[in-house]
Amino acid sequence: MADRRLQVFHTVARLLSFTKAAEELHMTQPAVTFQVRQLEEYFNTRLFDRTHNRISLTEAGERVYGYAASIFQLYSEMENSVREITGDISGVLVLGASTTIAEYMLPQLLGDFKEKYPDVTIRLKVANTDGIVSQVENNTIDLGVVEAPVNNKNLVVEECRTDQMVLIVPPNHPLAGHQTISMDGFMEYPFICREEGSGTREVMIEHMVDAGLNTSMLNVSMELGSLEAIKRAVEAGMGVSVLSRATLSKELKLGTLVAINIDPPITRPFSFVHQKQKFKARAMDELLSFARNYCVEHQDDQL
Repeated sequence: MADRRLQVFHTVARLLSFTKAAEELHMTQPAVTFQVRQLEEYFNTRLFDRTHNRISLTEAGERVYGYAASIFQLYSEMENSVREITGDISGVLVLGASTTIAEYMLPQLLGDFKEKYPDVTIRLKVANTDGIVSQVENNTIDLGVVEAPVNNKNLVVEECRTDQMVLIVPPNHPLAGHQTISMDGFMEYPFICREEGSGTREVMIEHMVDAGLNTSMLNVSMELGSLEAIKRAVEAGMGVSVLSRATLSKELKLGTLVAINIDPPITRPFSFVHQKQKFKARAMDELLSFARNYCVEHQDDQL
């Protein structure tokens, strides 16, 4: 209902990038540029300064951006107010999740939610924890679900459940017979880890520091951006790794991997992250409420 030109302008102004705005809006870059130029023609003034492949808001652009945010806020309140009367829960929610959660937790949660609320469309973006938090900060996603602590005090962080990390080795590995192992007990072996910025890697490094171990002691032989790739590499005898126990159900049943508890235990929170918005879409409130209940009901499950 809101002016499309204003929506496009607001997205470009928030991201300060025509390219990123085009990706988020699922438009071509020329179409985004055309909409912004139409708005500039309407106001008969430039809204962006374009220099050296960078853009910034002009004084008029700053003014329009402020009013646009207020207009969209009022529009959302109007829409939700009417839906409260009609009982309608619909719309589009953009959800972001880090890899472990997207692959092993969300499919069942979102499937159950979609069954209850078929008129809500959910778009899922997958990135590492740093990427998801950044997208929440930039308002490019409505709700993030991450697997590492979040330190941004400007965001609302709600812990959903606790995840346990374990050492994984192939069945023929010298450590395979151990029930428990200390962190310095596997430092000599080639270690396969996730990329920098992933929650799995950050939690591992944090616990090394807490245990008084130098992170340089970790014999990193490979960095892989996929949990499945790490598991296949460990199965092939290329090294050991530390992953969430929740991701290992199939491999442990088949006996292709052995999970060893770490002493002291490595745990991490799975958390919801969102903006401190005074007013949220009703569908967002319903998703948060549904997810909170899901976490309570499934707290003791291995995902």
